[in-house]
Amino acid sequence: MQSTALASTHIALGARMVDFAGWSMPVQYRPILDEARTVRGKAGLFDLGHMGRVKVHGRQAEAFLQRLQTNDVAAIPPGRIRYAMILDDQGLTQDDILVYRNPRNDGFFVVINAGNTARDLGIMREVAKGFDVVVEDCTASLGMIAIQGPLSQQITQRICAGDLASLKYYGWMDTTVCGVPMTLSRTGYTGEDGFEVYVPDGKEKSVWDAFMAAGAADGLTAIGLGARDTLRHEAGMPLYGHEIDETTNPLEAGLDWAVKFNHDFVGKQALEKVLAAGGTGRKLVGLTSESKRCPRQGYPVQKDGAKVGHVCSGSISPTLDTNIATAYVRGDCSAPGTRLEFVVRDKAEPCVVVPTPFYKRAR
Repeated sequence: MQSTALASTHIALGARMVDFAGWSMPVQYRPILDEARTVRGKAGLFDLGHMGRVKVHGRQAEAFLQRLQTNDVAAIPPGRIRYAMILDDQGLTQDDILVYRNPRNDGFFVVINAGNTARDLGIMREVAKGFDVVVEDCTASLGMIAIQGPLSQQITQRICAGDLASLKYYGWMDTTVCGVPMTLSRTGYTGEDGFEVYVPDGKEKSVWDAFMAAGAADGLTAIGLGARDTLRHEAGMPLYGHEIDETTNPLEAGLDWAVKFNHDFVGKQALEKVLAAGGTGRKLVGLTSESKRCPRQGYPVQKDGAKVGHVCSGSISPTLDTNIATAYVRGDCSAPGTRLEFVVRDKAEPCVVVPTPFYKRAR
């Protein structure tokens, strides 16, 4: 099992460590719902060293990325970021990724999911054979630490030389953190404002400790993967292996906004056929339930006793104080307000279709 540079730090903080995609990672330090509320109300610090990090550069770097993924890389300005997906020839989702154009416009950076890093790199290197491009895996040589929450800007600014107020959402910049040159982005996977710092190898512990010291008076605490999952679920952000996987396409998942048909990407023709056919007959929706039982991944969803879909993710929402879930359901059962049931141990529990995201922060 792999470990990030901060593994001993998590253990010292009392984290419960688990195997996540082949990495030893902290799932929680305190009760998960308490950690989630800390991020919503104050700020939390995350170790994302397990995520895949890849530099892409060379004469045909842009053309390579246009072929690799669904979004329009040519339209990304320097210092900006776009969400996209890697598909196979059948239009099925191999991973969701973030594509960064370097602030100096001298290449690109791609962040990929931990569990898919090896497969994604294999796909990238296969596609790269047709281009003058370098695909450089820097997962082991570059740490990744994130801070999320309404107080994240004021805390981060205390240790960062760059003007964070000028950095737009889904932007990134070259700056110094703790006096060390590195890059910093403003995205996040919780629905809150926040930043990701890409830390040179060997500096992860000093940057983590600097964040904790800078945010101590504001209630900054370490946050585990359990709360991160709950937060992203509330914010309507998909998780690979739940809302999206190699059996789903981005159109039925409601991610068509990240698919641009003005360039030739792997899987484009398959998606065009789906569009021409009027879809796949199913749609990803949100559900809420006041049942004492919480919907969980894999539970059947039914209407009038007949199965119409299945749950992708489910949890108790600490922000909304109710049960929430995402589910793929038959198209004729996807309108908000539709009353359905999820099934737990042969018992049907009522739920209702609602728009997503379940939570959206005030701007």
